[in-house]
Amino acid sequence: MALAAPALALLPAPGGEGSEAEQTEAAQATIEQDPDVGDDERITERIEGIFSELPGFDNVAVETREGVVTLSGTMPDADAIARAESIAGRVAGVVTVENGIERDLSVEQNLSVFGKISELLAEFVEGFPLLGVAVLLAIAIGSLGYLIARLGFIWDRIAPNAFLAELIRSFIRFAFVVGGIVIALDMLGAGALLGAVLGGAGVIGIALGFAMRDTIENYVASLMLSLRQPFRPNDHVLIDSLEGRVIRLTSRATVLMTLEGNHLRIPNAQVFKAVIVNYTRNPQRRFEFELGIDADDDPRAAMKLGQETLAGLSFVLAEPEPAARIADVGDSNIVILFLGWIDQREADWYKSRSLAIAAVKDALETEGFALPEPIYRLRFDGRTDPLPIGRSAKVVETKPNEPRRRISEPDAAEEDFKPESEISEMVEQERKSDGEQAKDLLDPSRPVE
Repeated sequence: MALAAPALALLPAPGGEGSEAEQTEAAQATIEQDPDVGDDERITERIEGIFSELPGFDNVAVETREGVVTLSGTMPDADAIARAESIAGRVAGVVTVENGIERDLSVEQNLSVFGKISELLAEFVEGFPLLGVAVLLAIAIGSLGYLIARLGFIWDRIAPNAFLAELIRSFIRFAFVVGGIVIALDMLGAGALLGAVLGGAGVIGIALGFAMRDTIENYVASLMLSLRQPFRPNDHVLIDSLEGRVIRLTSRATVLMTLEGNHLRIPNAQVFKAVIVNYTRNPQRRFEFELGIDADDDPRAAMKLGQETLAGLSFVLAEPEPAARIADVGDSNIVILFLGWIDQREADWYKSRSLAIAAVKDALETEGFALPEPIYRLRFDGRTDPLPIGRSAKVVETKPNEPRRRISEPDAAEEDFKPESEISEMVEQERKSDGEQAKDLLDPSRPVE
């Protein structure tokens, strides 16, 4: 009966409920009844031999009885205590490990960090020649990049403008410096450090990209404007609602001099997206103005008279010829739009328009055309007494279309319509100032977009 019990324990349970996986796990969890003679001594010798090869494990005592390993002694590090238990548990024949190792909190044992520092210093001294060679190689590669970047005649020939050439030089310098650092770190066996640095630099670069989005946009706009060349120095331009003459295009802003003589800096990102009107590109420019005549006057005769007057002015071009159009019909007048062309190289636009308005106005008044002021009609109800016309009020009768006399006839020779050059001279003087010309990205030798 005593022999039958173990045999019955090995049979599967009735009904087939036991599985092969459960039987395997039960077999692995089974502890042998009769260990071999000398197993304890073998286990102890094996563990002690391993500990003797590891630094810091000399103070660990090992004792084995019936496959149970008992560790005792002191160690200064908690990780080392756990490591000793793990090593002992992996030896064949060990049933379990009783870890009795205590941590040594004495000052002498825990000052081993100074010993590690000494070892690191010794390794540094030993590897100093290799470090020196790596540093010299990195400096040599970086210096080569700076030398290549200084070959300005090559990049100026390749790049269409100075701004792009400087961008290429900066990229070459950066690429050679980074390449030198990578090669030096690879020589020192610090590839993992390099990967961590590059990964961190990538994350920082993304964060800086979002933070400096406007700055990057302005920088890209500067590059595009330097390639497009939308205007020339001293051009009279209107950028959205900002008007002036161009002084220079820098890597950050477009500098204008307003017609009042003030400096105006517009960010290039705004200039790149703005609507630009260049008054200098076409020397011919049209001016226009409106004059109103009385509703009883003949608008066709007034238009013809205005055209003839404009055609007789020396600064108005014959081709395209002056024109006149009816712009609007008001309650008390007819508004006529007069148009004329000038050559901006010979005549100033503002002066010409001013003189043209005066000339046409005088001509219309001389021929009897009235330029009436607004007329308002008043209506009174029955509760208001009528005005005492003829008693206390005097009525001044005027003849309609009566020609008015001019005080003096203007001398055509004295009329000044020449272009003003004050702002242009200020711009040229500004461009010739020391150190400013080199910063200009406008290239007169390249075509304007």
